[in-house]
Amino acid sequence: MPDSSTISSPDGPAYTRTAVALHWLIAALIAVGFAIGLVVSDLPFSPQKLRWVAYHKWIGVTVFVLAAVRLLWRLTHRPPPWVAMPAWQLVAAKFSHALLYTLMFVLPLLGWLFSSAAGVPVVYLGLVRLPDLVAKNKALADSLIEMHVNCAWLLCGIVAVHAAAALKHHFLDRDDTLRRMLRWTAPGAPR
Repeated sequence: MPDSSTISSPDGPAYTRTAVALHWLIAALIAVGFAIGLVVSDLPFSPQKLRWVAYHKWIGVTVFVLAAVRLLWRLTHRPPPWVAMPAWQLVAAKFSHALLYTLMFVLPLLGWLFSSAAGVPVVYLGLVRLPDLVAKNKALADSLIEMHVNCAWLLCGIVAVHAAAALKHHFLDRDDTLRRMLRWTAPGAPR
């Protein structure tokens, strides 16, 4: 059965399987990339640190690409309508979603710019060398890594608020907000 605009079920409309898969895959990659970034920042310079930095970069590039795919998917496949909520919550939800999308692009881009300015190439999966975006420049690299770290913490905070809001909708409001991002079955299929 082709992936329709939304999946309807007795519980109401849900996101498409593609949107659900991209959401959870990107969420997992962000969590792993953030954890690696935290760990690697405290490691002394070594081959192990370079390996983990490479993994961190690969995750960042992957998030950037998947975020682009997800944005294109969202633009061509209407998501289910927002659940009923107070106007301020709807504004906050729309703002946080826009900020999440923005950071999924800005954060990897800042990391790539930092690598370029530090004179360390990004070689995706150890196979594809990405072009340097700026010339080597230590002062610029110092500024870019600070922006990268600050944006990473901002993303972490927004993800925490996003998750808390989803849990609030699920457990306190008892609405369909979280369930429609967890639903995988097609209409009429056994659950």
